[in-house]
Amino acid sequence: MDRLVNTVRPYAWGSTTAIPELLGVRPTGEPQAEMWMGAHPGAPSRVDRGTGPVALSEVIAADPEGELGADAVSLFGPQLPFLLKVLAAASPLSLQVHPDLEQAKEGYADEEERGVPADAPHRNYKDANHKPELICALTPFNGLCGFRDPNEAAELLAALEVDSLKPYVDILHAHPESHALREVLTAVLTADPEAMTETVRQAAAAAERLGALDGPHAPAYAAYASIAQHYPGDPGVIAAMLLNFVTLQPGEALYLGAGVPHAYLDGLGVEIMANSDNVLRCGLTPKHVDVPELLRVVRFESAAPAVLRPEADPSGEELYTTPIGEFRLSRHVLADGAAPRPLPATGPQILLCASGEVSLRGADGELPLTRGQSAFVPADEEAVLGGDGTVFRATVTA
Repeated sequence: MDRLVNTVRPYAWGSTTAIPELLGVRPTGEPQAEMWMGAHPGAPSRVDRGTGPVALSEVIAADPEGELGADAVSLFGPQLPFLLKVLAAASPLSLQVHPDLEQAKEGYADEEERGVPADAPHRNYKDANHKPELICALTPFNGLCGFRDPNEAAELLAALEVDSLKPYVDILHAHPESHALREVLTAVLTADPEAMTETVRQAAAAAERLGALDGPHAPAYAAYASIAQHYPGDPGVIAAMLLNFVTLQPGEALYLGAGVPHAYLDGLGVEIMANSDNVLRCGLTPKHVDVPELLRVVRFESAAPAVLRPEADPSGEELYTTPIGEFRLSRHVLADGAAPRPLPATGPQILLCASGEVSLRGADGELPLTRGQSAFVPADEEAVLGGDGTVFRATVTA
């Protein structure tokens, strides 16, 4: 077992206080957006096995089967297949989608063949992997997830009473679902920038007014108005109005598969994803938006957000069920004096203490974890978890 020393990423949208509070340290005054736990080359965690701090990625590379297990290496290669994060959003992240595995392989191969530099701002594919992800709320957490039903989206846009939105309303009413959503999103992202800036200004003012009323969409309108304050004139504001607004309560989660447009707006959560950095952006960002490639990847299907709640097994472990092999996220809510819980050695594990004080016991002794601390458990190591607190457990699907 290894205590992890993790990197905190200072993205501009991050909270200045949430991650410091979790870690019990003094805020720096700068945004602290994500704490990464894993072996991603962008910011690998570090461990110390007696010879000084070493990147977890180097430890795994030296003995992939010993650290990950033969089954995980056979399925996912000689690298940790998931990345665990604490995400702290104080303002909206970019509106985005992720490719499926085939699209990622095709896109990566194409950009490699064309010689697009890996660090080029217009590069879409940083690797050949897909990036399904799960976000679990630690505080009330707001986000956008998936397309609304076109008729509902039309109703929401029509209520804004903005003349330049009326053609979109007509399309949403008149076309089959997939065609309607594709046509409207394409029109929004390719509109004349000056005209779209004015449309966003008018729509944001109307959304602010409707968000202050007591209608069924008031929380969504208030969210869209807030987004517009952060990204004035951005066409992503109108694109966001095509999506479902959702609030997660602590312990609730959302699974985001390939092609599903989404954006996190605000809140603190635990996020787990396949070990990839492939993102296609739709808006709410100064970064590159590749509209043709985006339209190739987006799934133009409406669906209400499927909020996940953990399901407990007889051992007390609470699982967030997803259709993905690369990661498995569960939660242990431990009470003082309760029997310790074995952690089966079925693959590599990362444990994050989200509250209280817990301990891991293994063949080499005991490792205490307090709020915000995390640990890596190699695949072949049996461990037992005890104490008084809440622990998130990340591993692969057995």
